[in-house]
Amino acid sequence: MRRFGIGASALIAFIVFVPVRGGAQDIASKIDEYMNAHVRVNRFSGAILVAREGKVLLSKGYGWANAEHEVPNTPQTKFRLGSITKQFTAMAILLLEERGRLKVHDPICTYVPNCPEAWREITIHHLLTHTSGIPNFTNFPDYAKTQCLPEPSPPASTLERFRDKPLDFPPGERMSYSNSGYIVLGYILEKVAGESYEAFLRKNIFEPLKMVNTGYDTNRQILKHRASGYTWQGDALINAAYIDMTIPHAAGALYSTVEDLYLWDQALYTERLVSKTSLEKMFTPFKDDYAYGWIVTTHLGRKVIGHGGRINGFSTFLARYPDDKVLVVVLSNLESAPSGRIARDLAAIVFGEPYGLPRERVAITLDPKIYDAYVGQYELAPNLLLTITKAGDRLMLHVGGQPPIELLPESETKFFLRIVDAQITFVKNERGEVTHLLLHQDGRTQPAKRIR
Repeated sequence: MRRFGIGASALIAFIVFVPVRGGAQDIASKIDEYMNAHVRVNRFSGAILVAREGKVLLSKGYGWANAEHEVPNTPQTKFRLGSITKQFTAMAILLLEERGRLKVHDPICTYVPNCPEAWREITIHHLLTHTSGIPNFTNFPDYAKTQCLPEPSPPASTLERFRDKPLDFPPGERMSYSNSGYIVLGYILEKVAGESYEAFLRKNIFEPLKMVNTGYDTNRQILKHRASGYTWQGDALINAAYIDMTIPHAAGALYSTVEDLYLWDQALYTERLVSKTSLEKMFTPFKDDYAYGWIVTTHLGRKVIGHGGRINGFSTFLARYPDDKVLVVVLSNLESAPSGRIARDLAAIVFGEPYGLPRERVAITLDPKIYDAYVGQYELAPNLLLTITKAGDRLMLHVGGQPPIELLPESETKFFLRIVDAQITFVKNERGEVTHLLLHQDGRTQPAKRIR
């Protein structure tokens, strides 16, 4: 479940680009070397699995599943998946479609009682592809305060948080990532299937694929080999903020292991769950490379189908290179872990392409008066503002209801985040006025226009 990319991640840069070509043993050795560098520099904690042509090259845990009791992570450790959950939700919807229970182009108001007038043109397809226009409730200013409500929040209750909000845009006009849409999908799934989201996925996906270490996470159950989630507060590792797991639901509430996700990957090359036609539908992007619960793009000149996830205390990424039969899974119980970057680098190792080993960034000293020009608000996306403030001699970044994060200077215009694998560049016009900033994270650069 993704609130926003900046969530916390250690301070790293990448150097020493080293292509490697060789057999499975050489690749596994290089992967382990790379991961141990992340443990040293980035204090990575989690598990990874890399497979090629149906054979696992390396499956290994790093760091602690529970730091207090010093329980190590292993390939059998269970991690919260965050938004990787969405691909399972999409599969469940396609299963229902194949059984004649619904169609992806049905209007959602067919299944949502007292449907808002603004939702009349929204279809299930729009929800699956983030093109519904329904605003993302995890970007609401009060979201952080509502994660630990005194009562559970089933989909019908969560839906009430955004059902009366105006749409961000007409349905189908464009893509804007929205956890709200997948909450509605979970609601529809339960209504059509006549059972809980958890029960439907368990009976129709996890049990048939023998994914015995995958399920819907809850706060009350005793779950063997479950990782605890962590984040950084300055240089101190702390327990992640509590979230009631009824809230993320079909948008981000599942847990799994790297080994179970390997079983999932292998099944997607077959028709064990749905037909080839439905699989093609799942993997066909609609707008901005987004398909049904998957992002379909290219990396290293190869087609890649993947998705990341971030939820309190956890950062995840799953990448499939179907033409090469390569799978990379990164599951971390450190919210700040740059799982997407790690996954891309692990793929580069497999393909014999250049990759970088991490090193620490170093802050320089600037006159704090320089920061005055950067103070303001910047629009990264609809309903998502980055606010830059000054706290004494420090420059601070505020994102929604999250705690402020200090920006550290690398130059007069380039800054990095000590606990986040992200950098910000302030851009000036010919008059020296700051017009926008660039957010660099997970290999992507996103502009944010200054609005005040």
